[in-house]
Amino acid sequence: MARLLALACAALVAVALGVPALAPASARLQIGVTDDAWLMFGPGTVEERAKRLHDMGAEVVRLTLDWRRIEGQQGVFDWEREDAALDALRAQGIAPILVLWGTPAWANGGRAANVPPRSASDFAAFAQEAASRYSWVRRWIVWNEPNQRRWLVPPSPILYVTRLLNPAGAAIKSVIPSATVAGGATAPRGGKGGVSPVDFIRGMGRAGARLDAYAHHPHPLSPSESPFKGGCDHCETISLANLERLLAETRRAFGPRTRIWLTELGYQTNPPDRILGVRWGTQARDVAEAQRRAYLASRVDILIQYLVRDEGSTAAWQSGLETVTGRPKPALHSFTLPLVQVSRRGSTTTVWGQVRPGDGGRPYVLERLVDGDWRPVARAQTGARGFLSRTVRAAHGDRLRLVDPASGLESPTLVVV
Repeated sequence: MARLLALACAALVAVALGVPALAPASARLQIGVTDDAWLMFGPGTVEERAKRLHDMGAEVVRLTLDWRRIEGQQGVFDWEREDAALDALRAQGIAPILVLWGTPAWANGGRAANVPPRSASDFAAFAQEAASRYSWVRRWIVWNEPNQRRWLVPPSPILYVTRLLNPAGAAIKSVIPSATVAGGATAPRGGKGGVSPVDFIRGMGRAGARLDAYAHHPHPLSPSESPFKGGCDHCETISLANLERLLAETRRAFGPRTRIWLTELGYQTNPPDRILGVRWGTQARDVAEAQRRAYLASRVDILIQYLVRDEGSTAAWQSGLETVTGRPKPALHSFTLPLVQVSRRGSTTTVWGQVRPGDGGRPYVLERLVDGDWRPVARAQTGARGFLSRTVRAAHGDRLRLVDPASGLESPTLVVV
């Protein structure tokens, strides 16, 4: 009875704050990044870049195994790039999530990489080869955004399940029985000629998809959208703002125990993107709030930031934690030290956050700006996963920040509303 009353009270608080009422918080949420170009070819050595990800607090990294490049000739494999990147991540204690994508010309009659192989056994053989080489990797994803024509032609859930997901998943598990295989990795909208994620999920369910987790890319669909607001509850698109839709659809299609991986999320910035971008401070807030949004959903295990560094063309993605020249954005620190206002009552404010670098309980300091000086309002230790929730004296308009004494890093300033 006490637990039921506590959950009911939590739901009432969520409604009062305008926050969607989700299931109890995830005890296993891990935060990471994906940026293959930066990891493999960025500044410095791959070992230095992996060390930087470790220092940023990245717990997982999503990396694509490009079948078309790795096995350009049937039976001849080139794993050199992937070996270097995975060895560097492993040395830093960062868990990889490996994505299988891209058909070689020999497997699909000389067509593009987004056209599936003519034989499911060819793809299964590659999946088995990859699993044998990286048998220490426990998380796998089959294909990327198969609901869009850019990545799969035709974008058919039946084709995806029977030719790609189920054969590859079985092949991976034949080598690594304990592997977790995710399907989907769907885009937030189908796009021209594509299939909405809602219809794709339903189609996968009808086709008999076998998966342990469902992966999705809940990118915002407009600059006005935030992690908690702006989503379309009645649409067939799925962004982070209407996460409940994803939870409900996957529960119906695959069962209530299916885990959720949010394996690509990026908030683009202006500058440089003057059409789709948000201000740097808004991106920093959204990156932090996205982590809390995922934390509140008990079935969500993974949240992946896309990208580390902006892409070179403004027509491409500008959602990096740093600019194309390497200049840090405020979101870099909100990725590592997220700090979010949960509620305020008069001059008392409750905040949520995480100190991700480190292991076990970590010391932290909450500071408030007073007469131009930052003064401590709380000194304590996080929980075992680095998460914290604290109520402090802070009124409307006050400025707070989270400090990690171990690294000396500070979160972006949080203005109490």
